[in-house]
Amino acid sequence: MICEKYVFNWQGAVLLKNILLIFSNILLYTFFMNLSRLPKKDTIIYIANNFMEKQPILFSGIKPTGRPHIGNYLGALKNWVELQHTHNCIYSIVDYHALTIEIKPVELTANILALAKTLLAIGIDPKKSTLFIQSHVPEHTELAWIFNCMTPVAEMERMTQYKDKAKQHKKNINMGLFDYPALMAADILLYRAEAVPVGEDQLQHLELTRIIAKKFNNRYEKYFEEPQAIITKAKRIMSLTDPAKKMSKELGESSYISLLDSPEQIRKKIMKTVTETSTSKTGNMSPGVLNLIELLNHFDNQKASQEYANQYNKGVIKYAELKTAVADTLITYLKPIAEKYNDISDIEVKNILRDGAVEAKDIAQKNLKEIKNIIGLI
Repeated sequence: MICEKYVFNWQGAVLLKNILLIFSNILLYTFFMNLSRLPKKDTIIYIANNFMEKQPILFSGIKPTGRPHIGNYLGALKNWVELQHTHNCIYSIVDYHALTIEIKPVELTANILALAKTLLAIGIDPKKSTLFIQSHVPEHTELAWIFNCMTPVAEMERMTQYKDKAKQHKKNINMGLFDYPALMAADILLYRAEAVPVGEDQLQHLELTRIIAKKFNNRYEKYFEEPQAIITKAKRIMSLTDPAKKMSKELGESSYISLLDSPEQIRKKIMKTVTETSTSKTGNMSPGVLNLIELLNHFDNQKASQEYANQYNKGVIKYAELKTAVADTLITYLKPIAEKYNDISDIEVKNILRDGAVEAKDIAQKNLKEIKNIIGLI
């Protein structure tokens, strides 16, 4: 009896082994068949997406209205590069948003290509992130119309940035300027993003995005996440010519340092920086000096920034030396970015943007189809 029982168990074990072997072969076959159908996806990415914990989806966009400056870099773009290691990043050049101001077609085209090259030059990696042009994925504007039909006008009217922009562009207060927060919400929610890196000036728009997501979920069914803000750690960088105002291209070319400015341009702008706007007591740092010391601190020269801060507090600071130190630091930091920018050809960047649009459209089409089904469109 013992012998018969032993034989029976051994035969059952062999049968179980064969079943498991067949099952594992089926899984492997399915795995590699799926892998072969995925364009631009290597084995490591496929395994990561299917067998490891998925990274949260992150979306952010930038308008092609000119060359990014160091304020844009510290306030957003530097963070974009770092977030590639912790999130599934979807980055877009939001050219539709750029149409809210008057801009010549030739200038807009040039800005788009230059901005894409700049993003690649600072470290945006198309193997880690999806980079594309907003207008190449028409689902953005489709979803924006759906959101328009469920967003109260009162919500748009309270947007403070619209009021500020309307004052700056009094001759061109258009509907796009008023309504672009709905398109911004569509940009984010189309990919069901869970996180959005924003500056403080965009928090109100992100809150509107969360409101729209909540309205949709309550009216139909829970579909969208309410995306969370990722606030950059860098402080606001102020204008070189008016340290009471945030650095902006709208304040004139001498008021900011572009990421692609030549060493000569950087030095010239920094040496003309406003340092004292009024008589100030020792230890009471003026906005202009504080801005220069902040630049030293943010661009990897913390020791020098502390040294000049101490000198200022003692009333012995030499402005020329401070400005020279800031200029030298910026020139050294920005040089590799300019070099990499110059190495990227138009053909290369267009191919990256094309591939990025294909990846983005795959997600957008799938999600918009589900959204249309939910709201009753057939």
